[in-house]
Amino acid sequence: MNNEAIDKILAEAKTIAVVGFSSRPHKAGYYVPVYLQEQGYRIIPVNPFLDEGLDEKAYPDLLSVPVPVDLVLIFQRSANVPPFVDQAIEIGAKAVWMQQGIYNETAAAKAQTAGLDVVQDACMMVEHRQWRRVNP
Repeated sequence: MNNEAIDKILAEAKTIAVVGFSSRPHKAGYYVPVYLQEQGYRIIPVNPFLDEGLDEKAYPDLLSVPVPVDLVLIFQRSANVPPFVDQAIEIGAKAVWMQQGIYNETAAAKAQTAGLDVVQDACMMVEHRQWRRVNP
């Protein structure tokens, strides 16, 4: 795991587009963004089946998000990651984070080649809690 990328993302990201944001409270695609919003991050839901989430307008894809995005947080099957990484690169995101259990080496390499920081197979909520202990 790339601890340097994790530290940099947690310290610098302000606006997070959540691909696969869920309206179901028991799903990680919901409760992780809720936690992150409570920590001061702006959450932009990306889900073509939702109109809004966490008091923010939801967008069908990353290309539709009208504000600059620091981080694209992905809650999708590993095989579905590449188009979201392509969109993250296209919109000028600074980083891509694939949630726990999600990884795609080809997409990660493409993002890194394009200059994005990349984290794979890690829960952003868990990593943030650990980071906060060291960086209160």
